[in-house]
Amino acid sequence: MVLLRDQIAPASFDGLRIYFPDPWPKARHHKRRLIQPEFVALAASRLRPGAVVHCATDWEPYAEQMLEVLAASPDLENLHPDGYAPRPDWRPVTKFEQQGLDKGHVVQDLLFRRR
Repeated sequence: MVLLRDQIAPASFDGLRIYFPDPWPKARHHKRRLIQPEFVALAASRLRPGAVVHCATDWEPYAEQMLEVLAASPDLENLHPDGYAPRPDWRPVTKFEQQGLDKGHVVQDLLFRRR
């Protein structure tokens, strides 16, 4: 957050991609998750209008939190108003994604645009 707040000018980014951030699965650690209202507000301020935020996770409870937090941002609109986006063909399969798929996890993508 320090980098975004102190080193990145507002409306500088054309997009933001956050793939498979640590889900911090224990309830007492949820406060450490990256996708929180404060982070989303700061990140959105660094995006140009029309820029896309693309998140992906294989941890269902975190996907639900991400969707809730991103949808609550007044600066962002869901490109798939029904919820999750289909996996874009151009998104690479990461090591963490493959590990989740090997365990039978469902990967959820979220695509939001800066208003």
